[in-house]
Amino acid sequence: MCATCGCGDEAAPRVYSLEVPGLDVPGQEVPGPQAHEHSHEPGHSHTHDGHTHSHPHDHAHPHADGHSHTQANTPELIPLEQNLLAKNDLLAERNRGWLAGRKVRALNMMSSPGSGKTTLLVRTLTELGDRLQAGVIEGDQETSLDAERIRKAGRPVVQINTGAGCHLDADMLRRGLDALDPAMGSTVFIENVGNLVCPALFDLGEAAKVVVVSVTEGDDKPQKYPHMFMAADLVIINKSDLLPYVEFDVDECVRRIRRLNAHAQFLVLSATTGDGVTAWYDWLDGHPSRTETRAGSLAGPLEESLTDAH
Repeated sequence: MCATCGCGDEAAPRVYSLEVPGLDVPGQEVPGPQAHEHSHEPGHSHTHDGHTHSHPHDHAHPHADGHSHTQANTPELIPLEQNLLAKNDLLAERNRGWLAGRKVRALNMMSSPGSGKTTLLVRTLTELGDRLQAGVIEGDQETSLDAERIRKAGRPVVQINTGAGCHLDADMLRRGLDALDPAMGSTVFIENVGNLVCPALFDLGEAAKVVVVSVTEGDDKPQKYPHMFMAADLVIINKSDLLPYVEFDVDECVRRIRRLNAHAQFLVLSATTGDGVTAWYDWLDGHPSRTETRAGSLAGPLEESLTDAH
């Protein structure tokens, strides 16, 4: 989890609006590519790439100069993680109340990198036009490449660069919402950092979690990353146009998710070709979708093959 992979409060995220390039949200620190903090055992410091720093360690790792450090305080790992999540949950509840007060629906879009989240959002925002009043909060470790694609669709977008962080947390979303300033009754798509691990563990105060998995990733992802699929309200199986060319069993993928999460809904679509996206738009409108109805039969024995039916 995050205390292990290195992200946390020291990740120093940057939040900025693409409407005013170069304008960071007040109160944000803007670190350079090397800006980070860590410390070693008391009295120990060292230099990396021309800069010197010190920090407390909770893990072991080698350094380029050949020396390494070992974990001296492993029992502290669990309490630190618990404290981090408890703080996040409190802030998420505040976000939930803030969003509810403005009747703003926030959807947390999560996936591995390259699953097609941004392509799906661009198509959605373009095709739905004024029917869906929406803005986007983009999360990436670096760059605003995806946010630029959203901006070209004519919708407001705020970029959050997490630096060393591998997920958005409730505090980052709070600052993103301040910068986006969504209209009353609108929808906010939160495109989380591409990662099938940590984003599932951090409540943002969203109305629903949408997990996108593409057929190029393999149908075993639910088993490998169960927390992500356990948290999902909706699972979108994307890139269905590539099904004839890859080994991906839609039925088996859905069965694996069903073993983890009996309540998740499913959609099979191609954000590239547009095949199946109507069911996604129906879901956004709050209506049962055709694909969802078909997948709903998976609570019991399969009556037809989703792969064949698609």
